[in-house]
Amino acid sequence: MKKAVDLTEIHQFLACETPDAWVVTALQEQAIMLIDHANCEKKAASTALNLIYRYVEKHDLLNKMSKLAREELRHFEQVISIMKKRGIEYVQLSSARYAGGLREGMSTFEPNRLVDTLIIGAFIEARSCERFAKVAPHLDEELQDFYLSLLKSESRHFMDYLKLAQKYSEQPIDDRVAYYAEKEKQLILSPDTEFRFHSGPLH
Repeated sequence: MKKAVDLTEIHQFLACETPDAWVVTALQEQAIMLIDHANCEKKAASTALNLIYRYVEKHDLLNKMSKLAREELRHFEQVISIMKKRGIEYVQLSSARYAGGLREGMSTFEPNRLVDTLIIGAFIEARSCERFAKVAPHLDEELQDFYLSLLKSESRHFMDYLKLAQKYSEQPIDDRVAYYAEKEKQLILSPDTEFRFHSGPLH
């Protein structure tokens, strides 16, 4: 068993817990969970690289996002390795509505666009961390150890995004965090028609 990671800040940040119904479906759909987890790691690395390309003048952001992208790609490699061992074919899956739903209402002008992007990144990382911790106790030993091993890096990514959002904002970010917390809560609690790593409970 991996050493426990304190997720207090993540639970305080998120406006709701993952519904138990999602965990039940995740256990029934472990192949899809792993495939979509791999997709999430790719998307997280891509988001970090896009920020590096877009904001070349922000040194702190470049350093944090470079490290984050490398870690996310390493996690991607680990997920596809587990999939290969288990005979799970890496097939194309449609995206969850989660990330797109969070991006609705994003600011279109700077620096607010960057701040919103970073806050959304913080929510995605925080929710991923919370879900790894919630589903891990119910998984087989290999997958449980792997998911628990991700908690430290995912919680650090959450804090990196949040600190950068405050750094580059011209005002306190509390109102924007509250705005996205409510959007994120609605996406997590409202029913979905397809199971994904960041989906709500199924209809």
